[in-house]
Order: sequence, then C-alpha cells, then structure tokens
Amino acid sequence: MPRKKSRYAMSLQLTLPATSANLGPAFDAAALALNLYITIDARPSRAFSIAATGRDKEICGAVENHLILVTYREILHSSGRKVIPLALRIKNEIPIGKGCGSSAAARLAGIALANHFGRLRWNDAHIIGEASHREHHPDNASACWMGGLTIARMCGEREAQVVSIPPKGKWPLLLAIPEQVLSTEEARRVLPSQYSRADTVSNIQNSMLLLAAFVQGRHDLLAAALQDRIHQPYRAPLCPLLTAIQELTGNHGIAGAALSGAGPSVLVFLDPLSKVEAAKKVIASHLLRAGLRAELLPTSIARRGARG
Repeated sequence: MPRKKSRYAMSLQLTLPATSANLGPAFDAAALALNLYITIDARPSRAFSIAATGRDKEICGAVENHLILVTYREILHSSGRKVIPLALRIKNEIPIGKGCGSSAAARLAGIALANHFGRLRWNDAHIIGEASHREHHPDNASACWMGGLTIARMCGEREAQVVSIPPKGKWPLLLAIPEQVLSTEEARRVLPSQYSRADTVSNIQNSMLLLAAFVQGRHDLLAAALQDRIHQPYRAPLCPLLTAIQELTGNHGIAGAALSGAGPSVLVFLDPLSKVEAAKKVIASHLLRAGLRAELLPTSIARRGARG
C-alpha cells in the first residue's frame, strides 16, 4: 500500500495583509490592517526557491537573506526541528521599506511556515508574541495576524496582549507612497530619549480620542485625534509627504493624515461621503506644487487578518 502523506508535508497557502502602525499618537501601541496583501504558496522541495510576482518582485524573489526564510529557519532551529526546504510562490502587493508592515508580514509568514511544516502547534498568542519580539514592538504584528484595528502591548519578552477592534462604519483610505525607502532604524534614531509631561499627556488624550473615533465611527474627530508630539514632529524632515498632506486636512473630503508606521508613506483618512478619485487629484496637485510626488493607492481596513 502507498504511504499516506503527512498533512504537514502538504503545501500551505498564506495570505497576510499590509498594516499601518502608530496612527499618529498611538506610537508602538495601535495599528490597522489594510486591504493590500502578500500571498504565499509553500511546498516542500529538494532546495529552497522563490518565484515572485507583483510589487518589489526582485526583493521578494531573492532567496539569500530572505526575511521569510531566515525566520522560518531560525524558528525551526531554536525549536529543535528539521528544516524542510521549501519552494515558495509569492504574489506581493505590500510596499517594502515604506512603513506598510512588510517586515511584520514576512516574519509572521516565516513563523507560520515553521509552525506548519515543523509541527509546532503554536497558538495565535504564541505566533504574535514571537513576531512582536522580532519586530521589537507588537503593533504591526498584531494587526497583520488579527485584522481590523488592534491595540497591543508587550507583557514579556515573547508575550503580547492584543485586542482586535472592528471599526464602526466605512473607512476609505489612501496610501501616499514615495519612491524613497526609509528604514525603521533610521527613523528611530531621530527620536529623543525623553519627552515632556505636556507632550506625553497630549498623546494619551489624543490616543483615547482616536480609539473613540474608530469605535463610534466618528470621522469628524480625526483632525484632532491624529495629532502627535512623540514621533511625527521628529520624523517629518525625513518624510516630507506628511506635512504637505496634513495641510489639506478638513478640505476636499480629507479627514486626517498620519505617518504609516515609521514612514515615509502617509496614511490618509477620507470622509466616507467623499469621492476617492477627486481626493486623489487634489492631493496629487498639491504635492506637485510642493515639488513632491507619490503613488496614491486607494485601500481600506482589512477586517480579517492572516489566513491560510
């Protein structure tokens, strides 16, 4: 009789969303999942290989030092499991190195592959905690895995407490994506080591107001709720799109704007009654007058997180 194949030897398909973290004042604490995805089909093979299509396909298709495969190998080695070579087919929509959660999605993909092919049986909390440890903060990882709006905090070296909240109503968004990339390390270097009480209190207040805006569907609160004193003022010189787009807040259906993650991309919140194409034209013209260019990509909040 032919041997029955183990279900762990079968292929695994993963779909993981892009994310936008920080959301203005909620620095390292909150993130949104976005309807832009990386899709991965993984199959056991004799050697590691990647066939990539979509955005940044050259980066996605490079086997050497690939973040998904590095994470996959490291998890299996640390767990004492055999490393099974994989052939990956990747279709990517997530901008890489531009504040849209590409590294969190890649790390989660590597962990999910190790969990499947290494028979680790990790639960959601373990997977998010491991990814958060590797990301050094839990916001992107939690939103990518859980979907919607997530509020997260680290409560141990590899443990994260996460709450997923479905925002009320419609939340049309635009991602303004510049050509240049910005590493998280570079964006972190410009931040001060201490903050005043006034700045800290302001961010706490605005973060609470932002949460209320999502829970109650109050787009009218965003202009105030997205104000930040912790990271955006220091990163603005590295991310010139931010200040330019913020100047449009309250006009042409633009409810507010914030850096997407550490930048340089900007997440633009639109009024649900506004026309996305009209807002795109206004922003593009405004940026052009300021000597700036960006890809303006319509998106929305992904209600579901990673799935396989």
